[in-house]
Amino acid sequence: MTIELHDLYLLSPVISMASLAVLVIVVDLMNRDKLIVSLVGLIGLLVPISFSISLWIYSNGSNSQTIPSIYSTYVVDKFSLYFAFLIITSTFLVLLSSTNYIDNMPKFRGEYNALILFSASGMILLSSTVELITIYVSLELTALPIAALAAFHRNKQSTESGIKFLILSAISSAILLYGMVIVYGLTGTTSLTEIASQISNIELNSSIAFGNYALLLGIVLLIAGFGFKIAVVPFHMWAPDVYEGSPTPVTAFLSVASKAAGFAVILRIFYIGFGIESLSADWSQIFVILSVLSMTIGNLVAIRQDNIKRMLAYSTVAHAGYLLVGLAVVSTNVTETTNTPGPTALLVYLSGYVFTNLLVFSTVIAISTDIKSYSIVSYGGVARRSPFLAATLFFGMISLIGIPPAVGFITKLYLFGAAVGNGLTWLAVAGVLNSVLSAYYYLRVVKFMYLSKPSNEEPIKPSLLLRLSIAVSFTSVLCFGIYPTPLINLAKTAISTLLT
Repeated sequence: MTIELHDLYLLSPVISMASLAVLVIVVDLMNRDKLIVSLVGLIGLLVPISFSISLWIYSNGSNSQTIPSIYSTYVVDKFSLYFAFLIITSTFLVLLSSTNYIDNMPKFRGEYNALILFSASGMILLSSTVELITIYVSLELTALPIAALAAFHRNKQSTESGIKFLILSAISSAILLYGMVIVYGLTGTTSLTEIASQISNIELNSSIAFGNYALLLGIVLLIAGFGFKIAVVPFHMWAPDVYEGSPTPVTAFLSVASKAAGFAVILRIFYIGFGIESLSADWSQIFVILSVLSMTIGNLVAIRQDNIKRMLAYSTVAHAGYLLVGLAVVSTNVTETTNTPGPTALLVYLSGYVFTNLLVFSTVIAISTDIKSYSIVSYGGVARRSPFLAATLFFGMISLIGIPPAVGFITKLYLFGAAVGNGLTWLAVAGVLNSVLSAYYYLRVVKFMYLSKPSNEEPIKPSLLLRLSIAVSFTSVLCFGIYPTPLINLAKTAISTLLT
């Protein structure tokens, strides 16, 4: 196998995902049966997942845990493949739950599926990039299709959400670029490993945060830019409007896959580029502050929401705060071994959150499509009309709170336990108190479903594919909640390549 073919093989999940997007557009142009377009997208995902599994096996036989490609701007390791699995699974479930939702837009079914696949290919690329320019290109490939998807309904609210996302995404990208330029100007390189090497050779002033004013400004701008991508306070202002105005499957995709890719690149940048001990203590404190602000403000504002999509938007902000607990713990363990619970806890929590949020959003799609409303009050009596949907939404809500036997319990236990074990007990307590606070607005939805009278007695009948999406998500949340060992072991294996 030549070097060129070897590079293509390492890029095969990204190439196959982007090629699938093109194939979907071609099939849409040639076929009148629009359901076939969705099936091509769903079945075609077997190709990138197969390539990802093949690369995982190939990395086991490699002499190095990290396999570089394309002039060392792109790497394949178990960390990137872990996120590839997560993103492809999320994409599959989102497309599965979209099949009936986009029946109202039959002329654009091909474009809809293709845009999700293009964005997913950018997310997979983002989790593997180790160079600032490639990271920026990957971010834009991720964000631009989502901006188009947010405006897909083409009504006033949807168009507004698409424009808001596009403008604020452009502003955040500019901030991110300024940070990258400053880091490049200081170190003379865009490679993350070389950045770490150059910083270690700079004489840092211990009386200044990050030891250097240029480095301070660069890292702060990077955190601000990425803060928008993962929707943490105070960079969350776009989330409620975009979540409310976007098609609900797009909202689900944005809340899980985009967040997973965002945390993947943040972990890689701050571990590899700024992972030296003198810097990690400083950026740890920033993430601690952002964590407390996000989980507290997100939960408090969510309490006052009457629209379930806006409520889930602020819930996403709060969960970004919980995830930052893991990042703060990560930073205190930069020199530890692969048994360090902090990084593993972050990946485990992220996986549990992905399956839980997909369960909640898939059920919301099924219910709201029938009742034609996203008002929480309109969910009254859903349990009488569809005991199955009420039960799955209830189970998703208790998982978001962190109540057993759902996976949300074990992931929060693992995450907060890692914080306690690394001297951040007060942060773990803040997380627990916020979880208790969140129970109010999550269980408020459950109260309406079970204790209020329905507007009519007609049963809710979601499509077969939507029921399948709900069933897969529900099974994952339940099984990993009862037996999380495979998920934890997979996360440990993935994070080990980042720590070496």
